[in-house]
Amino acid sequence: MPTFLELSHVHVARGENVVLHDINLSVNTGEHIAILGPNGCGKSTLIKTITCECYPLVSEEGEPQTKVSIFGRERWDLTELKKRLGVVSAELPGRHTLTTTGRDAVLTGFFSSSTLWPNLTVTDEMRARAEEVLQQIDAVPLADKVVGEMSAGQQRRIMIGRALVASSQMLLLDEPSNALDLAAQADLRGLLRKLAQQGTGILLITHHIADIPPEIDRILMMKDGRIIADGPKSELLTAARLSELFKTEVEITQRSGFYHAW
Repeated sequence: MPTFLELSHVHVARGENVVLHDINLSVNTGEHIAILGPNGCGKSTLIKTITCECYPLVSEEGEPQTKVSIFGRERWDLTELKKRLGVVSAELPGRHTLTTTGRDAVLTGFFSSSTLWPNLTVTDEMRARAEEVLQQIDAVPLADKVVGEMSAGQQRRIMIGRALVASSQMLLLDEPSNALDLAAQADLRGLLRKLAQQGTGILLITHHIADIPPEIDRILMMKDGRIIADGPKSELLTAARLSELFKTEVEITQRSGFYHAW
């Protein structure tokens, strides 16, 4: 598969603090990866670096050269890049999206907008693609429902559709099960399994082990702004490794291909 992401010697600062240190990472298009780590370890900043919301520090003379390459390119128009990257954040939809129907919310993914503003032109091809995505994510019954009247789980499903509509190559999810009840979490995990099986690449950031579907086998572990482990699930999702990562005693069990920790 072609390379989706190449990060070499990336350091990122937020304000006065360097929060990512010497990140080296290669991800292929269509690959399924989960990134684990405690709160504050730099997971969300890593996503923002991938989406060009945060920029790496310039390499000093004599230091290894910093590189950020996305889909084989080091420079992007951000509007164009957003159409190639499906990003689903932990936050629920904003106020403009809340007054939009599910169908129109999915269509906003073509424009990276919060609603369908009057100056935006929606083509017949876009509408046809939106209907395909609504079917793909099992959200046809939500097409004419106002987003603000949906449950948190339904809203998250529509936001995944919005992320997929312009391009289904890679889906980036930042703590997607936040604010979801147990039933909605189960629905989300089922949807992620379906998308992975259909070939959509998934980069999942979470600290909930149960969020990781069986289709994800590669695990990255982050701590203090560094990637401290990168390998197969069978080697890294162990009680010993997770206890060390989260600095607390962890026990692990498996059921139907999912790992559970407590």
